Amino acid sequence: MSEIEQVLSGVGPRLKALRRERRMTLGALAESTGISQSTLSRLESGQRRATLELLLPLARAYQVPLDDLVGAPAVGDPRVRIEAKETNGMTTMALSKRPGQPQAYKLVVPPRGEVDLKVHEGYEWMYVLDGRLRLVLGDRDMVLGPGEAAEFDTRVPHWFGAADDYPVEVLSLFGKQGERAHLRAKAGKGGKG
Repeated sequence: MSEIEQVLSGVGPRLKALRRERRMTLGALAESTGISQSTLSRLESGQRRATLELLLPLARAYQVPLDDLVGAPAVGDPRVRIEAKETNGMTTMALSKRPGQPQAYKLVVPPRGEVDLKVHEGYEWMYVLDGRLRLVLGDRDMVLGPGEAAEFDTRVPHWFGAADDYPVEVLSLFGKQGERAHLRAKAGKGGKG
């Protein structure tokens, strides 16, 4: 028996068990779904093959996801497993796996020593998740808090670290030279998006 046949053969008993669990009669279920009692009976006994047109009203009547009725096989583990790496005293977690640009990272930046300005090719967008980030960009020295963002050309001399004695968590998008983060806001009522 194929995997599909196995799944389909389990639909009838699942439907019957769910109806009994809910203490519903075939008549009451027929009334709430618009499906005849004889069709419901044949579905439950396996004499009629389940179709989407029959399963959708049943899922609504039982207030369960369609997957619960068909016993769909579980999907793979949805958790994202991120490897943390130490880079220049920071904990770096790559959030994007595909090659190319831009790349996304979560950074945990500790309090750092002396300001040591660096220059390299690229463009960076940083968003502070938690803590306070000190960013030195050329001759500007600023502190960003949670919810604040900065973007800059990395050819401008720059340095960043925790602004106080606690680490700061930052979301960073790093792209090739000239590539900027473009954010699209959803339009309000009456506006176009």
